Amino acid sequence: MVSVMDPTGQQFEIAAGGVRAVVTEVGAGLRSFTVGGVPYVESYDAGTRPPRGSGSLLAPWPNRVAGGKWSWEGKEQQLALTEPTAGNAIHGLLRHVLWRAEQDPESVRLTAVAPPQSGWPEPVQVSVRYTVAYGGLTVTTIAENLGEWPVPFGLGFHPYLRAGDAETDDSVLRLAATTELPLEAQLPAGPAYPLAGADPLRDGLPLRGVSLDSAFGGCVPDPVDGRVRHTLTGPDGSGVALWADPDFRWVQVFTPEDFPGRGRAVAVEPMTCPPDALNSGTDLIMLEPGKPWTGSWGLSPFPAP
Repeated sequence: MVSVMDPTGQQFEIAAGGVRAVVTEVGAGLRSFTVGGVPYVESYDAGTRPPRGSGSLLAPWPNRVAGGKWSWEGKEQQLALTEPTAGNAIHGLLRHVLWRAEQDPESVRLTAVAPPQSGWPEPVQVSVRYTVAYGGLTVTTIAENLGEWPVPFGLGFHPYLRAGDAETDDSVLRLAATTELPLEAQLPAGPAYPLAGADPLRDGLPLRGVSLDSAFGGCVPDPVDGRVRHTLTGPDGSGVALWADPDFRWVQVFTPEDFPGRGRAVAVEPMTCPPDALNSGTDLIMLEPGKPWTGSWGLSPFPAP
């Protein structure tokens, strides 16, 4: 029986050789990922709320909806203001619900439904499978509209990457993005603009002294395997790659100073759409009834352990 005092519910550990991950029942979030005992995401203690959204799954939209308001098929929608201090709706509807789980030694599949409610017109079922294997972690999501009418959908995840035991300030971040979305009060303040060809984020940005809470788009897949790839590299040249299917055209980068037990941390959040996409319509996925959408991302340490 799960204690009602545990905000993350059961902890599902999956392992293959030295590759290990822990996923939570509440929110279907990634609590830890290690290879050979080396951490590649920031973790937190079981029985505590995920700090700073750590590891969260963000659906049926990622990031913020301004004022929680948007319009669909001519009808005004008003979402609950889950970021009350700023007056926005944030990170979807499924972060704080219990997910139904099916587990085997190397994977766990969790499923939940975002039902029709204030501000959300159609039921959307989301299933996510976390799988570990030699080489890393794969996270595959299937979203399905259980209603009668089409509905827009966006997906994001909120991992805080680590280059193994390296400090965040000693690490270098490289993104596959080609544009930046200007933000004001963490909401879009204009159209995305191109990053310079020699922008440090594309070539490798040392994180010491850098403060970011920024959205980047136009993520370009690697021509070799067709995946978008962002990397965090430590001073010894080792690190972790976050790869994603081409539908993950956006990435949010956030560098808080106060991650528990760590201090400086860096979230690299793959997203299918930018902040406030329910209003802008930018890169929204249209879920037709009976036509599921599937997308994957994952983590791969390098060099391969």
